Amino acid sequence: MNELTIMQKIAVWALPVIFAITLHEVAHGWAASKLGDQTAKMLGRLTLNPLKHIDPIGTIIVPLALLFFGGFVFGWAKAVPVDTRNFKNPSGDMAWVAVAGPAANLVMAFLWALIAKLGMMLQVSSPEVGIFLIYSGLAGVSINLILLVLNLIPIPPLDGSRVLSAFLPKKLAWQYNQIAPYGFFIILGLMFLGILMPLLMGPYAIFKQFIFSIVGL
Repeated sequence: MNELTIMQKIAVWALPVIFAITLHEVAHGWAASKLGDQTAKMLGRLTLNPLKHIDPIGTIIVPLALLFFGGFVFGWAKAVPVDTRNFKNPSGDMAWVAVAGPAANLVMAFLWALIAKLGMMLQVSSPEVGIFLIYSGLAGVSINLILLVLNLIPIPPLDGSRVLSAFLPKKLAWQYNQIAPYGFFIILGLMFLGILMPLLMGPYAIFKQFIFSIVGL
Protein backbone atom coordinates (compact mmCIF):
# COMPACT_ATOMS: atom_id res chain seq x y z
CA MET A 1 0.00 0.00 0.00
CA ASN A 2 3.01 2.29 -0.17
CA GLU A 3 1.79 3.65 -3.51
CA LEU A 4 -1.29 5.18 -1.87
CA THR A 5 -1.42 8.79 -0.72
CA ILE A 6 -2.00 9.46 2.99
CA MET A 7 -5.66 10.39 2.30
CA GLN A 8 -6.18 7.18 0.33
CA LYS A 9 -4.62 5.20 3.18
CA ILE A 10 -6.98 6.83 5.66
CA ALA A 11 -9.96 5.97 3.43
CA VAL A 12 -8.79 2.36 3.13
CA TRP A 13 -7.92 1.84 6.81
CA ALA A 14 -10.67 3.85 8.56
CA LEU A 15 -13.43 1.23 8.71
CA PRO A 16 -11.14 -1.77 9.30
CA VAL A 17 -9.44 -0.03 12.24
CA ILE A 18 -12.68 1.22 13.82
CA PHE A 19 -14.43 -2.13 13.53
CA ALA A 20 -11.40 -4.14 14.68
CA ILE A 21 -10.90 -2.05 17.81
CA THR A 22 -14.52 -1.48 18.82
CA LEU A 23 -15.82 -4.99 18.15
CA HIS A 24 -12.90 -6.39 20.13
CA GLU A 25 -14.20 -4.51 23.17
CA VAL A 26 -17.85 -5.31 22.45
CA ALA A 27 -16.92 -9.01 22.37
CA HIS A 28 -15.42 -8.69 25.87
CA GLY A 29 -18.61 -7.05 27.14
CA TRP A 30 -20.86 -9.59 25.40
CA ALA A 31 -18.96 -12.52 26.91
CA ALA A 32 -19.06 -10.93 30.36
CA SER A 33 -22.82 -10.42 29.99
CA LYS A 34 -23.34 -14.08 29.09
CA LEU A 35 -21.32 -15.12 32.14
CA GLY A 36 -23.32 -12.96 34.53
CA ASP A 37 -21.73 -9.53 34.60
CA GLN A 38 -24.00 -6.82 33.16
CA THR A 39 -21.67 -3.88 33.89
CA ALA A 40 -20.84 -3.15 30.25
CA LYS A 41 -24.47 -3.58 29.23
CA MET A 42 -25.71 -1.15 31.91
CA LEU A 43 -23.13 1.43 30.78
CA GLY A 44 -24.24 1.18 27.15
CA ARG A 45 -21.03 -0.44 25.93
CA LEU A 46 -22.67 -3.40 24.17
CA THR A 47 -23.23 -1.32 21.06
CA LEU A 48 -21.65 -1.16 17.62
CA ASN A 49 -21.67 2.64 17.82
CA PRO A 50 -17.92 3.43 17.70
CA LEU A 51 -18.46 6.74 19.52
CA LYS A 52 -19.13 4.73 22.70
CA HIS A 53 -15.74 3.02 22.46
CA ILE A 54 -13.35 5.53 20.90
CA ASP A 55 -10.22 6.42 22.83
CA PRO A 56 -8.82 9.63 21.26
CA ILE A 57 -5.23 8.42 21.47
CA GLY A 58 -5.59 4.70 20.82
CA THR A 59 -8.37 4.81 18.22
CA ILE A 60 -7.37 7.95 16.30
CA ILE A 61 -3.93 9.41 17.00
CA VAL A 62 -1.86 6.20 17.18
CA PRO A 63 -3.34 4.57 14.00
CA LEU A 64 -2.99 7.85 12.08
CA ALA A 65 0.61 8.26 13.21
CA LEU A 66 1.45 4.70 12.17
CA LEU A 67 -0.22 5.25 8.79
CA PHE A 68 1.81 8.42 8.29
CA PHE A 69 5.18 7.04 9.41
CA GLY A 70 4.68 3.50 8.10
CA GLY A 71 4.78 0.10 9.78
CA PHE A 72 2.05 -2.12 11.17
CA VAL A 73 -1.13 -0.28 12.11
CA PHE A 74 -2.74 -1.03 15.47
CA GLY A 75 -4.60 0.78 18.22
CA TRP A 76 -7.05 0.36 21.06
CA ALA A 77 -10.44 1.51 22.33
CA LYS A 78 -11.66 2.34 25.82
CA ALA A 79 -11.60 -0.88 27.80
CA VAL A 80 -15.00 -2.38 28.54
CA PRO A 81 -15.54 -2.48 32.32
CA VAL A 82 -15.86 -5.97 33.80
CA ASP A 83 -16.71 -6.76 37.43
CA THR A 84 -15.44 -10.25 38.23
CA ARG A 85 -17.48 -10.30 41.46
CA ASN A 86 -20.51 -11.09 39.30
CA PHE A 87 -18.94 -14.29 37.93
CA LYS A 88 -19.48 -17.73 39.46
CA ASN A 89 -15.86 -18.62 38.69
CA PRO A 90 -14.03 -15.26 38.61
CA SER A 91 -10.64 -16.34 37.23
CA GLY A 92 -11.96 -18.93 34.76
CA ASP A 93 -14.82 -16.75 33.53
CA MET A 94 -12.45 -13.79 33.14
CA ALA A 95 -10.27 -15.97 30.92
CA TRP A 96 -13.26 -16.61 28.63
CA VAL A 97 -14.04 -12.89 28.57
CA ALA A 98 -10.43 -12.21 27.63
CA VAL A 99 -10.45 -14.78 24.81
CA ALA A 100 -13.62 -13.26 23.33
CA GLY A 101 -11.76 -10.15 22.10
CA PRO A 102 -9.08 -11.93 20.04
CA ALA A 103 -11.71 -14.43 18.86
CA ALA A 104 -13.75 -11.54 17.46
CA ASN A 105 -10.65 -10.28 15.65
CA LEU A 106 -10.11 -13.73 14.11
CA VAL A 107 -13.70 -13.80 12.80
CA MET A 108 -13.32 -10.28 11.42
CA ALA A 109 -10.05 -11.20 9.71
CA PHE A 110 -11.93 -13.96 7.84
CA LEU A 111 -14.70 -11.54 6.84
CA TRP A 112 -12.22 -8.94 5.57
CA ALA A 113 -10.42 -11.65 3.60
CA LEU A 114 -13.74 -12.46 1.92
CA ILE A 115 -14.14 -8.76 1.07
CA ALA A 116 -10.67 -8.78 -0.52
CA LYS A 117 -11.69 -11.89 -2.49
CA LEU A 118 -14.85 -10.12 -3.65
CA GLY A 119 -12.70 -7.17 -4.75
CA MET A 120 -10.60 -9.48 -6.90
CA MET A 121 -13.76 -10.81 -8.53
CA LEU A 122 -14.97 -7.27 -9.28
CA GLN A 123 -11.62 -5.91 -10.41
CA VAL A 124 -12.27 -6.50 -14.12
CA SER A 125 -15.88 -5.29 -14.31
CA SER A 126 -15.56 -2.46 -11.74
CA PRO A 127 -11.85 -1.66 -11.31
CA GLU A 128 -12.20 1.22 -8.84
CA VAL A 129 -14.62 -0.65 -6.57
CA GLY A 130 -12.60 -3.84 -6.86
CA ILE A 131 -9.28 -2.21 -5.98
CA PHE A 132 -10.80 -0.36 -3.02
CA LEU A 133 -12.30 -3.60 -1.67
CA ILE A 134 -8.98 -5.40 -2.11
CA TYR A 135 -7.04 -2.74 -0.23
CA SER A 136 -9.68 -2.44 2.51
CA GLY A 137 -9.95 -6.21 2.84
CA LEU A 138 -6.20 -6.65 3.20
CA ALA A 139 -6.09 -3.78 5.71
CA GLY A 140 -8.87 -5.48 7.67
CA VAL A 141 -6.99 -8.77 7.75
CA SER A 142 -3.82 -7.00 8.86
CA ILE A 143 -5.26 -4.90 11.71
CA ASN A 144 -7.33 -7.76 13.09
CA LEU A 145 -4.48 -10.25 13.08
CA ILE A 146 -2.13 -7.73 14.69
CA LEU A 147 -4.68 -7.11 17.45
CA LEU A 148 -5.26 -10.85 17.80
CA VAL A 149 -1.58 -11.71 18.20
CA LEU A 150 -0.68 -8.62 20.24
CA ASN A 151 -3.46 -9.20 22.77
CA LEU A 152 -2.45 -12.82 23.29
CA ILE A 153 0.97 -11.76 24.61
CA PRO A 154 0.87 -12.59 28.35
CA ILE A 155 1.82 -9.12 29.57
CA PRO A 156 -0.78 -7.63 31.95
CA PRO A 157 -3.27 -6.18 31.21
CA LEU A 158 -3.34 -7.75 27.72
CA ASP A 159 -5.86 -10.55 27.17
CA GLY A 160 -3.20 -13.24 27.20
CA SER A 161 -2.37 -12.38 30.81
CA ARG A 162 -6.00 -12.93 31.84
CA VAL A 163 -5.89 -16.41 30.36
CA LEU A 164 -2.55 -17.21 32.02
CA SER A 165 -3.84 -15.89 35.37
CA ALA A 166 -6.60 -18.49 35.34
CA PHE A 167 -4.00 -21.24 35.53
CA LEU A 168 -1.83 -19.67 38.23
CA PRO A 169 -2.26 -20.08 42.00
CA LYS A 170 -4.27 -17.15 43.41
CA LYS A 171 -1.34 -15.53 45.22
CA LEU A 172 0.97 -15.82 42.21
CA ALA A 173 -1.78 -14.56 39.87
CA TRP A 174 -2.28 -11.51 42.12
CA GLN A 175 1.46 -10.77 42.13
CA TYR A 176 1.66 -11.28 38.36
CA ASN A 177 -1.19 -8.84 37.70
CA GLN A 178 0.53 -6.11 39.70
CA ILE A 179 2.54 -5.57 36.49
CA ALA A 180 -0.59 -4.22 34.76
CA PRO A 181 0.09 -0.48 35.37
CA TYR A 182 3.44 -0.89 33.63
CA GLY A 183 2.27 -3.17 30.80
CA PHE A 184 1.88 -0.36 28.28
CA PHE A 185 5.42 0.83 28.95
CA ILE A 186 6.74 -2.73 28.60
CA ILE A 187 5.06 -2.98 25.17
CA LEU A 188 6.54 0.38 24.15
CA GLY A 189 9.96 -0.75 25.35
CA LEU A 190 9.75 -3.95 23.31
CA MET A 191 8.72 -1.87 20.29
CA PHE A 192 11.60 0.61 20.57
CA LEU A 193 14.09 -2.23 21.14
CA GLY A 194 12.90 -3.89 17.93
CA ILE A 195 11.68 -6.99 19.77
CA LEU A 196 7.91 -6.58 19.44
CA MET A 197 7.57 -6.94 15.66
CA PRO A 198 9.69 -10.13 15.40
CA LEU A 199 7.66 -11.49 18.32
CA LEU A 200 4.40 -10.84 16.46
CA MET A 201 5.45 -11.78 12.94
CA GLY A 202 5.61 -15.56 13.36
CA PRO A 203 2.05 -16.06 14.70
CA TYR A 204 0.79 -13.28 12.40
CA ALA A 205 2.16 -15.07 9.31
CA ILE A 206 0.67 -18.41 10.43
CA PHE A 207 -2.82 -16.95 10.93
CA LYS A 208 -2.61 -15.01 7.67
CA GLN A 209 -1.56 -18.04 5.65
CA PHE A 210 -4.32 -20.10 7.26
CA ILE A 211 -7.02 -17.55 6.41
CA PHE A 212 -5.73 -16.92 2.87
CA SER A 213 -5.62 -20.66 2.13
CA ILE A 214 -9.25 -21.11 3.22
CA VAL A 215 -10.54 -18.03 1.38
CA GLY A 216 -8.40 -18.65 -1.70
CA LEU A 217 -6.29 -15.49 -1.75
